[in-house]
Amino acid sequence: MRFSQPRSIAAVFLSLTIVGCAWFAPTGQPLPVVFFAEDSTTLDESAQSVIVSAAVLARRYPLQPVRVLSFASPGGTSAANQALAENRARAVADALIAAGVAVDRVRMEPRGEVSYTQTPTESRRVEIRIGT
Repeated sequence: MRFSQPRSIAAVFLSLTIVGCAWFAPTGQPLPVVFFAEDSTTLDESAQSVIVSAAVLARRYPLQPVRVLSFASPGGTSAANQALAENRARAVADALIAAGVAVDRVRMEPRGEVSYTQTPTESRRVEIRIGT
């Protein structure tokens, strides 16, 4: 009987952890996305707004990692597009950190060029994923 309480506490903790992570799964929750102009790493007003909102959300869940996935449109060379994706990731990561997200939580994942379905703007983006 002595060990039943710690097992119960562990079960409750595990349940809360799973519920906390499930909130971040793609279940209709909008993904914070920053879009860029062609060949640009400049964060415009719209980008700053998205980053501030993402930082508020990240601070609400301080134990969750923050992934910064960046992409570039397929025009140009693969090397140039990879560098552009890296610089976009750095710009967004730096802005998240400046907005109060702990540096050790932010992980950059530049992906380079990706194709798009309708407009090149779809490819020129950085996705901010919290907890996934």
